[in-house]
Amino acid sequence: MKHLSRWLFAGFLLVCLGGGAYLWWQHGQGVAPVPEPAPVAAAPSVTEPTPPAKPLIRHPIEALQPSLPELAGLPAVGDSGNLVKDALIDLLGRRAVLSFLTIDDFVRHLVVTVDSLARGHAASRLWPVLPTPARILVVEHRDGTYLADGNADRYTPFVRFSTSVDTVKAAALYVRLYPLFQQAYEELGYPGKYFNDRLIEVIDQLLETPELTGPVKLTLTQVQGPIPVTRPWVRYEFADRSLESRPAGQKILLRMGSANARLLKAKLAEFRARIATRNADR
Repeated sequence: MKHLSRWLFAGFLLVCLGGGAYLWWQHGQGVAPVPEPAPVAAAPSVTEPTPPAKPLIRHPIEALQPSLPELAGLPAVGDSGNLVKDALIDLLGRRAVLSFLTIDDFVRHLVVTVDSLARGHAASRLWPVLPTPARILVVEHRDGTYLADGNADRYTPFVRFSTSVDTVKAAALYVRLYPLFQQAYEELGYPGKYFNDRLIEVIDQLLETPELTGPVKLTLTQVQGPIPVTRPWVRYEFADRSLESRPAGQKILLRMGSANARLLKAKLAEFRARIATRNADR
């Protein structure tokens, strides 16, 4: 995953030191007059640093549930594994949790994946869900390699699982555990930023994923170097640069096929409606 870029601001304090003394003699006097003591320079006033302006929060969770649990009432993110696991099992059932989710460090994995979906690459080792089993299915034609129609079937179990989740209960659990998601987001490198705003921003981007109506041509990227590639199927990219340059989340939906993508986008829209503040969308 690409490192997040950061701008470093430096300010320079210019200190001007000046002063002098001179000794002058009075003509016609036998002794020099006693010089008057130099005035004591006043200590420079200490200016308190201006605190950074609080970021604008567009979709405050508190507007959905004013009596949010305080962070002090929840375990630290690193110690929240059992709490989150039990909550997910209550929501989804044990079999579904074990079949589709990565329970270890679930909160951090979800936060980093949400943020990465809007970027060029989302590392599967950090996903909160298990990768789709089996390899990508392709078909060879005279003019190149294409995504096979049957490739969409690989995603059917996950899509069926996702669309079966109770949206109201899932949103309620998200709100209840929100302090953990917020803490994990700030620890990721976004102090003062608001995770719910980022989540809605990413959902909106996913909802804008185009639908592909024709065959999808692929290309296999070349890897230079002496180390043999053991999994060449992970190097497939969209031959159309306008598709390959899209964010990671949109490319995942494109690979799922139009039918699966429509179902997931409808579910995302339902969830968004539950966690977005209506006034912010006006």
